[in-house]
Amino acid sequence: MPISYPPERIASLLPSATEIVRALGLEASLVAVSHSCDFPGRIESLPRVTRTRVPKAAPSGEIDAVVRDCLTQGESLYEIDVEALDRLQPDLVITQALCEVCAVGPGELSRVIPALQSVPEVLTLEPHTLEGAFQSIVEVGRATGRVEEAESLVASLRCRVAAIRVRTARRSVRPRVGFLEWIDPPMCGGHWNPELVELAGGRDGLGRAGQPSRTLRWEEILEFQPEVLVLACCGYTAERTGRDVALLRQHPGFADLPCSRTGRIYVLDGVTRFSRPGPGLVDSLEALAAVLGAGAD
Repeated sequence: MPISYPPERIASLLPSATEIVRALGLEASLVAVSHSCDFPGRIESLPRVTRTRVPKAAPSGEIDAVVRDCLTQGESLYEIDVEALDRLQPDLVITQALCEVCAVGPGELSRVIPALQSVPEVLTLEPHTLEGAFQSIVEVGRATGRVEEAESLVASLRCRVAAIRVRTARRSVRPRVGFLEWIDPPMCGGHWNPELVELAGGRDGLGRAGQPSRTLRWEEILEFQPEVLVLACCGYTAERTGRDVALLRQHPGFADLPCSRTGRIYVLDGVTRFSRPGPGLVDSLEALAAVLGAGAD
């Protein structure tokens, strides 16, 4: 089957790419999505061409152990349904090279492509920051013939970010914010999340903007003395993360942290927010600004 431009049959192997494709008005062009793409409407009925080896229902500590073991062994956490992908004959496949824990990466895809009867174009996204997420939108726009729509979307997102900047610039106090994207073991927010904390009016002393998340020693959290604790575990709903808060309370000194004494511990959604570098990152920023703004002005 000849490759068409703009592509008419898109396979998205990660939720953020699916979100971008939808935002550019190309949902009808999607023929396949990943197992994690949970958007309503037509996407619910699309074939899932990836699956995970991670036991999602397991305790978070067990999930962490499985992930670390796979990485140590050099094994992928994800599988691609080659037969399904071949049958669907996409002319564009969108993947990512940011995090081998988060979604199918280029390595796994490169092993699959030669087995396909029709070789598609491959677009690999790798955003590390909010600006990188905006650039990903433009890249998808270029690959799909929707450049104007992509640039317009990014402009509207920048306006919303600017509005947050104006609000937080008026605050005289910027609280110390501990942002965790995993609880057992504790892991700080990575990539764009420390940046979101700063934009939302806080100070993140645990994570570094543009850098991956990392496992924290409990002593680091004690030394930082967070005034606000934000829990947005990657891939977990707020309800699921809330069940792990008890694990944090078991750590020595947790009850004496400023965030514990004042009750400023916020559990937020880590499925549709904070973990997907697409348009929804600005929704994440607005949600974060709302909780950090409580009592700050």
